[in-house]
Amino acid sequence: MCELTLSHVARGILDYLRSHPEAQDTIAGIAEWWLPKGNVKTPLKDVESALQELVAKELVIERTSRDFQIHYRMNVDRLREIEAVLDGLSHGPASESDHSN
Repeated sequence: MCELTLSHVARGILDYLRSHPEAQDTIAGIAEWWLPKGNVKTPLKDVESALQELVAKELVIERTSRDFQIHYRMNVDRLREIEAVLDGLSHGPASESDHSN
Protein backbone atom coordinates (compact mmCIF):
# COMPACT_ATOMS: atom_id res chain seq x y z
CA MET A 1 0.00 0.00 0.00
CA CYS A 2 1.44 3.39 -0.98
CA GLU A 3 0.08 6.00 1.40
CA LEU A 4 1.72 9.37 1.00
CA THR A 5 0.21 11.42 3.75
CA LEU A 6 3.11 13.21 5.38
CA SER A 7 3.57 15.20 8.54
CA HIS A 8 3.88 18.97 8.36
CA VAL A 9 7.60 18.78 9.18
CA ALA A 10 8.20 16.11 6.49
CA ARG A 11 6.48 18.29 3.90
CA GLY A 12 8.66 21.23 4.98
CA ILE A 13 11.78 19.14 4.46
CA LEU A 14 10.64 18.02 1.01
CA ASP A 15 9.72 21.58 0.09
CA TYR A 16 13.23 22.71 0.98
CA LEU A 17 14.77 19.85 -1.00
CA ARG A 18 12.67 20.67 -4.05
CA SER A 19 14.20 24.15 -4.04
CA HIS A 20 17.69 22.90 -3.08
CA PRO A 21 18.06 19.44 -4.67
CA GLU A 22 21.79 19.17 -3.89
CA ALA A 23 21.33 19.92 -0.18
CA GLN A 24 22.31 17.46 2.50
CA ASP A 25 22.64 17.93 6.24
CA THR A 26 22.32 16.38 9.70
CA ILE A 27 19.18 16.48 11.83
CA ALA A 28 20.48 19.54 13.69
CA GLY A 29 21.38 21.32 10.45
CA ILE A 30 18.00 20.56 8.92
CA ALA A 31 16.20 21.90 11.99
CA GLU A 32 18.36 25.04 11.94
CA TRP A 33 18.51 25.87 8.23
CA TRP A 34 15.86 24.01 6.23
CA LEU A 35 12.65 24.56 8.16
CA PRO A 36 10.70 27.81 8.49
CA LYS A 37 11.40 29.30 11.86
CA GLY A 38 8.50 31.58 12.68
CA ASN A 39 8.44 32.18 16.41
CA VAL A 40 9.14 28.57 17.37
CA LYS A 41 12.02 26.30 16.40
CA THR A 42 11.04 22.78 15.33
CA PRO A 43 12.10 20.29 18.04
CA LEU A 44 14.85 17.87 16.97
CA LYS A 45 12.66 14.88 17.85
CA ASP A 46 10.04 16.10 15.36
CA VAL A 47 12.70 16.55 12.67
CA GLU A 48 14.05 13.08 13.39
CA SER A 49 10.56 11.53 13.17
CA ALA A 50 9.88 13.32 9.89
CA LEU A 51 13.19 12.12 8.44
CA GLN A 52 12.45 8.55 9.51
CA GLU A 53 9.10 8.86 7.75
CA LEU A 54 10.74 10.16 4.56
CA VAL A 55 13.49 7.53 4.61
CA ALA A 56 10.90 4.76 5.09
CA LYS A 57 9.04 6.05 2.01
CA GLU A 58 12.38 6.24 0.16
CA LEU A 59 11.93 9.95 -0.60
CA VAL A 60 15.05 10.85 1.40
CA ILE A 61 18.32 8.94 1.64
CA GLU A 62 20.39 8.75 4.80
CA ARG A 63 24.12 8.27 4.72
CA THR A 64 26.66 7.97 7.51
CA SER A 65 29.70 10.19 7.00
CA ARG A 66 33.29 9.48 8.00
CA ASP A 67 32.71 11.23 11.31
CA PHE A 68 29.75 8.87 11.92
CA GLN A 69 27.14 11.62 11.64
CA ILE A 70 24.06 10.78 9.60
CA HIS A 71 23.36 13.11 6.70
CA TYR A 72 20.10 13.28 4.78
CA ARG A 73 19.49 14.20 1.14
CA MET A 74 16.77 13.92 -1.46
CA ASN A 75 16.36 10.68 -3.35
CA VAL A 76 16.54 12.25 -6.82
CA ASP A 77 15.18 9.03 -8.33
CA ARG A 78 11.89 9.86 -6.57
CA LEU A 79 11.71 13.53 -7.63
CA ARG A 80 8.44 13.09 -9.55
CA GLU A 81 6.82 11.50 -6.53
CA ILE A 82 8.14 14.24 -4.23
CA GLU A 83 6.75 16.93 -6.51
CA ALA A 84 3.40 15.14 -6.73
CA VAL A 85 3.20 14.91 -2.94
CA LEU A 86 4.02 18.59 -2.52
CA ASP A 87 1.59 19.63 -5.25
CA GLY A 88 -1.19 17.65 -3.56
CA LEU A 89 -1.62 14.94 -6.17
CA SER A 90 -2.61 11.53 -4.86
CA HIS A 91 -0.68 8.34 -5.46
CA GLY A 92 -2.33 4.99 -5.17
CA PRO A 93 -5.74 4.44 -3.61
CA ALA A 94 -7.26 7.41 -1.80
CA SER A 95 -7.23 6.76 1.90
CA GLU A 96 -8.07 9.94 3.73
CA SER A 97 -9.79 11.96 1.05
CA ASP A 98 -11.41 11.47 -2.31
CA HIS A 99 -10.40 14.54 -4.29
CA SER A 100 -11.08 14.63 -8.02
CA ASN A 101 -9.41 17.51 -9.84
